[in-house]
Amino acid sequence: MREQYRSESFAEDSLAADPMQQFARWFRQIAAGGVLHEPNAMVVSTATPEGVPSSRTVLLKMYDERGFVFFTNYESRKGRELAANPRVSLLFPWHPMARQVIVTGTASRVGREETAAYFRTRPHGSQLGAWASAQSTVIGSRDELVRRYEELAARYPEGEQIPAPPHWGGFRVVPRTIEFWQGHENRLHDRLRYVREAGSGDGAWRVERLCP
Repeated sequence: MREQYRSESFAEDSLAADPMQQFARWFRQIAAGGVLHEPNAMVVSTATPEGVPSSRTVLLKMYDERGFVFFTNYESRKGRELAANPRVSLLFPWHPMARQVIVTGTASRVGREETAAYFRTRPHGSQLGAWASAQSTVIGSRDELVRRYEELAARYPEGEQIPAPPHWGGFRVVPRTIEFWQGHENRLHDRLRYVREAGSGDGAWRVERLCP
C-alpha cells in the first residue's frame, strides 16, 4: 500500500524561530482541521539501561517553552524505564495531514503541585481508574480490575474529592531535537530538525535539513 503525498512546500524561511512555537503553529492547524481524532495522541518510546525499547500511545496534556508533559503511573513500564533511563522519544503521527513531529530529549517528573492540579481536572472515573489500575502488572481477570474500581467508587462517590495517587504523576520531556516532517510526492519529503546548541546557556537552536 502506497500513497502520494501532495502538500505545500515546507522551507526554512517559513519556520518559527523557536521549535515550540513551530509545534504550536502546526498543532493549532491540526486541531482546527477536524480531520484527526485526538491530535494530542503521541507515541512515547522508552528503553531500559540495556537498550531494550518499548512504545505506547499516550496523550499530550500540556506543552510550553519548558517541554512536553504527559501523565502516567510511575510504576508502569514506561515509568520504571524512565526512572532508570530518562532518554525518550515522542512521535506525533499526523498522517491525514501528511505530517509528523519527532522529539528526542530527556524526561523528568513534574512537581507534585502540578500533578495534583492536573489530577483535579480529570473526570471522576479517570481519577478512580488511576487508583484501581496497577499499570503494566499482570492481573488475573478483568473482573478483578472492575471489582477494584467499584470498591473505590463506593469509597469516593461522585462529587467527593479524590487525592492524586502518590505513584501517579507527570513527566516533562525537555527536547534536545524536534524534527518537523512534511510528506511530498515521490518521497521527496521535507525534514527540518531543530537541534539545541550544545552548551548554549540561552537555549539557542540551529536548524538542519535532512534527506528524506
